[in-house]
Amino acid sequence: MTAAIPVATAPVRATDVRSTLTEVQAKFGCAMLLGNMAGAVIVFSYLGFILPAPQRFFTANVIALIAYNFVASVVCCAVSGLAFRPLVQFAKEGRPATDAERTYIVRHPLRQAILNFVVWMGSEFVFVPINARFGALYDSDIATTIFMGAITTCGLTYLMAERLLRPINAMAFDGGLPTDPFVPGVKSRLLLAWGIGAGTPLVGVIMMAVDHGDRPVSLAGLAFLGCTGLLSGALATVFAAKTIADPIESVTAALADVQDGHLDITVPVYDGSQVGQLQAGFNAMVEGLRERRQLRDLFGRQVGEDVAEQAIERGVRLGGEQVHVAVLFVDVIDSTALAATRSPAEVVAALNAFFGIVVDVVGRTGGFVNKFEGDAALCIYGAPVRRDDAESCALLAARLLCERLSDVHGLKAAIGVSAGDVVAGNIGTKERFEYTVIGDPVNEAARLTELAKVRPERLLVCASMLESVDLAERAHWRTDGSVVLRGRQQPTQLAVAG
Repeated sequence: MTAAIPVATAPVRATDVRSTLTEVQAKFGCAMLLGNMAGAVIVFSYLGFILPAPQRFFTANVIALIAYNFVASVVCCAVSGLAFRPLVQFAKEGRPATDAERTYIVRHPLRQAILNFVVWMGSEFVFVPINARFGALYDSDIATTIFMGAITTCGLTYLMAERLLRPINAMAFDGGLPTDPFVPGVKSRLLLAWGIGAGTPLVGVIMMAVDHGDRPVSLAGLAFLGCTGLLSGALATVFAAKTIADPIESVTAALADVQDGHLDITVPVYDGSQVGQLQAGFNAMVEGLRERRQLRDLFGRQVGEDVAEQAIERGVRLGGEQVHVAVLFVDVIDSTALAATRSPAEVVAALNAFFGIVVDVVGRTGGFVNKFEGDAALCIYGAPVRRDDAESCALLAARLLCERLSDVHGLKAAIGVSAGDVVAGNIGTKERFEYTVIGDPVNEAARLTELAKVRPERLLVCASMLESVDLAERAHWRTDGSVVLRGRQQPTQLAVAG
């Protein structure tokens, strides 16, 4: 016994369930009744008026046909109604269908076809004795014709039932496909359509062509069988084709939506055979793509889109490489007082607004925010995507941030910028790592930020960066002495905006 295959289907609103069930039950009952009555009329017409049997006692056959149809219709409707109740019980109770109920539902067309076949074969015990007086040959024709009519009618009603029960199947399969459906698959349905449209009429033609003594072959009978085969074959082929084409078309249309980037879709699952597995498989695939997109989005938000793209394209490897970058460090001034004077919700809201500006400016100037460290952010230009203008971009971002972060929810920012060679890569273990940069420029930018907190400019950069930027950007800066930063031996030449 295999586990149920999870599926996702288009949900049916609770207010529509009862009307849907009533409509399906009405259509199902009418289709089964009309299908069997039409089959009975065709068989009786063939036996009574097409085959050469002038001595056949038609009055008795007509009376028997009317009486049997009435009794059979009452019995068949009663039994079919009882068999239909378990199909809709789960929906009326407003709960998911159990696996046993899903199995019962998916087998109902076959169950209904068997019930119809039993009713048809019961007519053998009525019409064969009535016509026994005309000889075994005619009785054989009657028995064989009823049997072939039963196969054709029951085959058609099976294909009709499968299609009519799709709304109930879709509701039942919302929780999964049945684990043991035991229903005809695609091959069986195509063979059934062939048998209805070609096999059964051809058997009738062969039987009429067999020598029956001095009885001539009925040309009208051959024409009748041909026309009946054409009509029933067309109906059977249409129903069989649509049981395959409809779900494939729905999956094809949904695939086009997926190709356009729309992943908020599912296709209804209403078939218990390979076709239903195709529908369920598509929904599972889309669900996997949705999860993959969500993970990729979360991954990109955590480490930056460029780092995420690199990891997806090249895979994840521990270690790093030496690259030339510009490093921008931005920190909140006097964050201790912020936490002491405001509620946690206000602190979070203020910091989110503050860092929202940082992410926006850094992203638009070609860098990425590598990490948030409490109330500070480390921003990098030139890694993981190399940039020849890393210094210019970082200085432009620093000027913009200095303007936009002058007062955000009462927060003020200090900014430090440096540049040089660093080691950039994935640091940690295979189980837990992060992309980061390590090197003197990072430390220098952090020290410049500390110093900027007590300077009126709130922005300090390493003056050596100005040698690598274009004249337009250099015009926005001026040198402003030097200082020995904490933890360093040599003085750092400073530059400020102005």
